[in-house]
Amino acid sequence: MTLYEQAPLCIAGFALVIVVVAYTWQVLNSPISKVPGPWHSKWTSLASKYQFLVGKEAYYVHSLHQKYGPIVRIGPNEVDISDVQAVQTIYAIKSEYTKTEWYNHLTSLPVRNLFDATDLEYHRRHRRLLGANMTESSLKTFLPIIVPKVDLAILRMREEMKTRGVVDVWKWWLFMATDIIGELTFGESFQTLEQGRKSAYTEQLELVAPLSAMRSMFPNLATIVKALPIPIFRQAVEGTKKLRQYSMDSLSRHQRLVNSDPTRAKQSLFTKLYKAVDENELSFEELLAEAQGYIVAGSDTTANTLTYLVWSVARRPDIKATLLSELRQLPADYRESDLRQLPYLSEVIEETLRMYSAVPGGLPRSVPVGGADLAGYWLPTGTTVRAQSYTMHRDPFVFPNPDDFHPSRWRKPTKAMLDASMPYGRGSRVCIGKHLAYMELRLATARFFLAFPEVSVSAKEGMTDEDMLAKVFFLLFPQGKRCLLEL
Repeated sequence: MTLYEQAPLCIAGFALVIVVVAYTWQVLNSPISKVPGPWHSKWTSLASKYQFLVGKEAYYVHSLHQKYGPIVRIGPNEVDISDVQAVQTIYAIKSEYTKTEWYNHLTSLPVRNLFDATDLEYHRRHRRLLGANMTESSLKTFLPIIVPKVDLAILRMREEMKTRGVVDVWKWWLFMATDIIGELTFGESFQTLEQGRKSAYTEQLELVAPLSAMRSMFPNLATIVKALPIPIFRQAVEGTKKLRQYSMDSLSRHQRLVNSDPTRAKQSLFTKLYKAVDENELSFEELLAEAQGYIVAGSDTTANTLTYLVWSVARRPDIKATLLSELRQLPADYRESDLRQLPYLSEVIEETLRMYSAVPGGLPRSVPVGGADLAGYWLPTGTTVRAQSYTMHRDPFVFPNPDDFHPSRWRKPTKAMLDASMPYGRGSRVCIGKHLAYMELRLATARFFLAFPEVSVSAKEGMTDEDMLAKVFFLLFPQGKRCLLEL
């Protein structure tokens, strides 16, 4: 090969060397390079992405905090923070730290919903439309829908306890929460409590879920996977289409009922949104995205929290006795408003939310223009910063013996405890369904322990504590996907 023929190869090799040197210089001299963390996090985020894909990223990041302190680097341009002051800045009500592109890949919907919207004005418009029906006072009007569903769940648990000898509370709480949010959203229940099994809609929803984890971590790969003849991926793609069609049919049906005869239509969380669609303030695609977002956010989250609550109480006779003593003071015809006055019930719920937050992992935000000084480090514009409730809720200086389920710690919570607590997120992006979740948690907990005062954790059917180890694919759930209790 002549020197002339070698020239292109030499130029390409020289260019590659320049690129590598430039990238190395950029990495080593970036302000973020000073943030402590494992050596490989300067060059790649594959370690945290792998942990996310196997449902263990929250634990992995927590271990990094235990080793390196309140701020750790988990990728070339990403840090996780557990410093309370910095976290309050990032998630402040009027914060300039916007949601990152990561949220755009959680779902394959063509438009954004309230949760994954990165545009601030888009989010404000949707929250204004959705927020009116999600206040504590407005939600009281939906109690005639919620209470019968809770009672039906308890009835089905009684039946299973008699026939099976155990009850899978995870299954029934999931059915209950799904039916409640289904009726509040679409104006009709999924009927899973009556049928004792998942509906076609919820089965498709569960099928699509594994793809969401991969899509958020590897958005380009997720696009390629759609074309691959791998059954689980093909099913997920088909499931997405079926979910969309089912949601469209349900919303259209309810909207026609609302428009034709409002007196016949059940009040739903979306009643005002239909009007916004009619007045061209909201597109039907946006309405559809919100409906599917509500189903996800209002079913698994509440069900998993309730599961960990009853499991935690059932395995602690002392805690159960204290809770029962308080519940037995209620009048026979007690209402949801009566439950709000019970301090120990509230403490049990708060401790469950501390230890088993529905979303225990990081909530990514982007550092605004101009950069920011957080937790003692200067971070440039565009750096991804995040905080995870799993670590915030396990600070031993704020929550002594953080791995112990200890409800009475909330009897007189310190300012530090309140500042560190973020089970529903923070700031203007705090979970809009927070009050609905509390309502369901109070009612279901009271009904359950009054119905099953002698309940305890079961070892039947091979049930062990390992079944209750939490996996986290953004949302937390017991890895065994069951929780068996017995009398």
